[in-house]
Amino acid sequence: MNVQDDKLSIANATTAALNPPVEANPSPQQSSKKNRINTHSPALPSTNTAVASITALTNRLADYLTPADLKQVKEAYRFSDEMHLGQVRKSGEPYISHPIAVAEICAEWKLDVQAIMAALLHDVMEDQDVKKEELIERFGAPVAALVDGLSKLEKIEFQSHIEAQAENFRKMLLAMARDVRVILVKLADRLHNMRTLGVMSPEKQRRIASETMEVYVPIAHRLGLNNIYRELQDLSFAHIYPLRYRTLAKAIKAARGNRREVVNKIMAAVKTTLADAGLEAQVDGREKTLYGIYCKMRDKQLSFSQVLDIYGFRVVVDNFQNSYFALGTLHALYKPMPGKFKDYIAIPKSNGYQSLHTTLIGPYGTPVEFQIRTTEMHRVAESGVAAHWLYKNEDASLTDLQQRTHAWLQSLLDIQKQTGDSAEFLEHVKIDLFPDSVYVFTPKSKIFALPRGATALDFAYNIHTDIGDQAIATRINNEPVPLRTELKNGDIIEIITSPNSRPTPNWLTYVRTGKARSAIRHYLRTINLNESTELGKQLLAQALVSLHLNPELPDSLVDKLLNESSANSLEELQTDIGIGKRMAALVARHILDLVENDSPSIPFQHIGDEKLSKPDPVIIYGSEGVSVQLSPCCLPIPGDNIVGQLKRDQGLVVHSSDCKNAKRLQVKEPDRWIDVTWGEDLNRRFDCRISVTVNNERGALARIAAEIGEADANIIHVNMEDGESKDMTKIHFTIQIDDRVHLARIIRNVKHLNGVGKIRREYSSN
Repeated sequence: MNVQDDKLSIANATTAALNPPVEANPSPQQSSKKNRINTHSPALPSTNTAVASITALTNRLADYLTPADLKQVKEAYRFSDEMHLGQVRKSGEPYISHPIAVAEICAEWKLDVQAIMAALLHDVMEDQDVKKEELIERFGAPVAALVDGLSKLEKIEFQSHIEAQAENFRKMLLAMARDVRVILVKLADRLHNMRTLGVMSPEKQRRIASETMEVYVPIAHRLGLNNIYRELQDLSFAHIYPLRYRTLAKAIKAARGNRREVVNKIMAAVKTTLADAGLEAQVDGREKTLYGIYCKMRDKQLSFSQVLDIYGFRVVVDNFQNSYFALGTLHALYKPMPGKFKDYIAIPKSNGYQSLHTTLIGPYGTPVEFQIRTTEMHRVAESGVAAHWLYKNEDASLTDLQQRTHAWLQSLLDIQKQTGDSAEFLEHVKIDLFPDSVYVFTPKSKIFALPRGATALDFAYNIHTDIGDQAIATRINNEPVPLRTELKNGDIIEIITSPNSRPTPNWLTYVRTGKARSAIRHYLRTINLNESTELGKQLLAQALVSLHLNPELPDSLVDKLLNESSANSLEELQTDIGIGKRMAALVARHILDLVENDSPSIPFQHIGDEKLSKPDPVIIYGSEGVSVQLSPCCLPIPGDNIVGQLKRDQGLVVHSSDCKNAKRLQVKEPDRWIDVTWGEDLNRRFDCRISVTVNNERGALARIAAEIGEADANIIHVNMEDGESKDMTKIHFTIQIDDRVHLARIIRNVKHLNGVGKIRREYSSN
């Protein structure tokens, strides 16, 4: 995070390429709950920071809980108060004020008694070492399970803060998959912490706010909790870029006065027009969030004065039909902007959100956005999945939202089953939290929502893992297209499968969803496991020898290495290296550190300089499975000088030494490259690309193809394009050959044919 960026004023934001804060690595310990807002700082949003009280909480709960429920809540409060006795927040307030405030936020959603009790108790296991068994005995298993899902793994020793953070998120998300109330209480907890973040150091404020923006804001959006989603966005923005926040807030305050007349005129006209049409509607003006305005300025390179639509209006009607009636009425009042209408009623967002969106040209040419929805849709839009508790006795229409949420939560469990570690699990989940979606259909008109950028292969895995694993082709809108084709709104997709098809490492380069990525990695991790382990063993031995270390590791050193690497066995560690998940050079350096730091206790022998020789290169036979791939960018063949690149979850990728892609990647990641060489007795043929420029005359292609066949090569692909002159044609062949000698013979024979101008080997698929 570049603090100096905060010197950027809104006036020159048009030329600044400002990236949103998506990368942060705060430790769980750093994400402290003991904080409070500095009410004297103008950098932060205005929030009510009055100390919460149990009386105010119980008065609010009395609106919908029974006296017996209230008695349980008071019992949970007394226990929490006793456990936190003497503990204070950074602001000096009694710590119990925080759990009460969290419970009050949950009460706004009218969550049930178990969730309210969990909110009051959510820190007792983590901070006061209360055992889960004690909570079960006092408050029952459901409450104890909620509290446990909200507690961090403080007692486990992790290798790094990043690993600890990832494991804590995994624990929380899996608990959420079992009971969505876990994340509702957690979001309430995070909201209060963000409201009271001002007493922390600026560095910690930015770290916690970045974590909130990266993980909790997308989760709130995914669950349809739009109010908390917007507030967390603005609070995070205020702490990450305080000067930008203050400058924008000041500009908006000034704009309110300048535009009040326009807003009032639009409001009056809309209310009058709807009433004249016989529509009963609630019309509210709303202001876009500061972060939303900031993103529009940044993404479209606009100054504040150029962002005209900072105001919008929401129209809430009584039924589905009147939503469209109101839309037509407004379109008759003001002209709609072309391309600015979206129907989220017919096709709801993946989080259940439904509304009609339209942008109209208001008075003085000002664009104004309208959202039109029913009362029931408004409930879901504001409270999302929490509306299940808020209106569970009267609103049966929420079943679709509950099904969508259940499907997403179930996908978390599916990803967990296929994922190797916490960091990878979190990576997959973050991918699925991106808010933008495309909506596509099966041939039977069933609709699916996928992240923007998803491909047909993502769609196949979204239906079922087996469909994805066996996919060989697809038809989109009845046209055959590759599996890598990116999906667009409204596409109708049919997946063609074969029982003989299996995932390849190349699939990882064009899938977008966490479910597809984790399923492919799971397959690649389990198939040809012995081969990956053997490759990893060779790579680790190479790296150890290069550091003057004996590749034969004593048991005591292996035990210490496993304890610090989170691997269960040396074979598992070697397998991770073989599939590119770990880097052999880094593991070898770690072993060197262990040897040097604990040399008295570890019997280990260094290799002296006189015995040190260059490590043997990894031998490539070309018949390896998924752990060794010949790069499609240069298609190396026996006889070429080759180098090996270790790619995460793709194993070893072999390039020709003079491949331009390889040279560029070697500069970027030099530690991921190793020496490789061709083995003897190669028992397969290798793909190779050649291009032939030939005179435009009848039979030219047939003569060249016949000559290639005579040279005992197999043609697997042909395409043609215009040559340098209108009399010439360029023909591209992909052929299967033995080695460079075989290729040289083919080139020599074809070159002697009449009409052939140039023939050369192609190293790039572009």
